[in-house]
Amino acid sequence: MNKIYLSDSGPKVSEAIYGFYRWTEKELSADKMESIINLCLELGINTFDHADTYGGYQCEELFGKVIASKSIKREDLVLFTKCGEKIPHTSKPDIRIKHYDTSSEHIIKSLDNSLKNFRTDYIDVFLLNNLDPISDLEATALTLQKLKDSGKIRNIGVVNFSVFQHQLLSSYLKSPIVTNHIELNLLNTQALDNGQIDYIKQKYMRPLATAPLAEGKIADSTDRVPLWVRAKLEELSPKYNADIESIAVAWLVKLGALPLIGTTDEKRIRNIANAFSIDLDRQDWYDLYNVARG
Repeated sequence: MNKIYLSDSGPKVSEAIYGFYRWTEKELSADKMESIINLCLELGINTFDHADTYGGYQCEELFGKVIASKSIKREDLVLFTKCGEKIPHTSKPDIRIKHYDTSSEHIIKSLDNSLKNFRTDYIDVFLLNNLDPISDLEATALTLQKLKDSGKIRNIGVVNFSVFQHQLLSSYLKSPIVTNHIELNLLNTQALDNGQIDYIKQKYMRPLATAPLAEGKIADSTDRVPLWVRAKLEELSPKYNADIESIAVAWLVKLGALPLIGTTDEKRIRNIANAFSIDLDRQDWYDLYNVARG
């Protein structure tokens, strides 16, 4: 798998990125983590996306332990992590409800904990997980900039930011935002209509498509639109000699998007990786788009 620039400001990442956003505390284990990491590295995926909350606030630490045991060089990996979302958990008795916090204090505390968990002294891309409307945005931006200037973070990113939120944070930063994680797949094309894709491209970034297979619904759902999309994918499958899920991701790749893999299913991970060998015909792309829009 090729390594490409995430934006005109960097960094270089694998064309597909593995994210732990669907990992729960119950399924978290060293063996499973190692198996997924091994498969990703086999496929050429060296970029991994985390957050402080994933896996009941334990995913980062387990990843750090597994990587250390495998003696993988830090410079051979690209690590994303994020903060801002707070989720109730037994280990966090002070968190009563799910909410957002992008205060300077929380950002610094979360980043330091992530660095400790990963056993590293820098994060390649540090992201704000949604915009907290009641934090002091100027202080938030100043903190991010100081952390970047210190070398603790190499790049700044955001998650689920609207165009206006993206513009707002950018106006306070002297360093560019290098990525915006957005949900994008054949069952959710909203980012094509609300300007997110256009603005991301205007800023010379590649969109990161969360849930590229719509959490398995493209292959499994019996709802009306997924059935229509699946029928069209099955019609195209012989033409491209490819699995329907690979074609669905090739649709995203044609947009310039990078799929953010969330599944732990090996077959699905391989299907996503195989998408990069498919050059989807322009008319087939629009055929799928039209079906997806009903």
